[in-house]
Amino acid sequence: MTLAFLTAALASAALITGLILALRNLALTESALPVTAEWISELSTDRYRPMMRLLDPREVEFLRSQPGYTPEMEARLRTQRCQAFRGYLRCLHLDFQRVATALKIIMTQSELDRGDLAAVLIHHQIQFALGMQVVNARLMLYKWGIGHVDAASLLRTFDLMRIELGSMMPATSAACA
Repeated sequence: MTLAFLTAALASAALITGLILALRNLALTESALPVTAEWISELSTDRYRPMMRLLDPREVEFLRSQPGYTPEMEARLRTQRCQAFRGYLRCLHLDFQRVATALKIIMTQSELDRGDLAAVLIHHQIQFALGMQVVNARLMLYKWGIGHVDAASLLRTFDLMRIELGSMMPATSAACA
């Protein structure tokens, strides 16, 4: 086997696995849905700002510059930061699922056909699920000292959904409260 063939096969397998996981995530619904007008008004990407700084490469560079630095210290720092980052990812995923579920409720209770919203919702759910797979894969590599992790696209997708939900709430706040 050539290296190009092996690389293509691995990339295809990763893509298929990501697609399967994305579709599985689409099928799952959040059982607890404490979506209220108050929750929506408090919902913000600001809560995830610390997540974006957790894996800043300057932290590892600073650690390496300290007297007494050992590779074990770096490995421990990376592990701890990855655990904290995964915690933020779980919260982000939960918030995203709640927003998506609230939008589904609004669509089903709307007197108007909301095919446009349904298409946008499906697109964002797929985009978010695939983005989560990419971030988790990069997070695993980061833990081993390879590459970096950027979750900005996940936050943008979440923010678009949050804004969509917020724009629909004044007319439908009784439906989700």
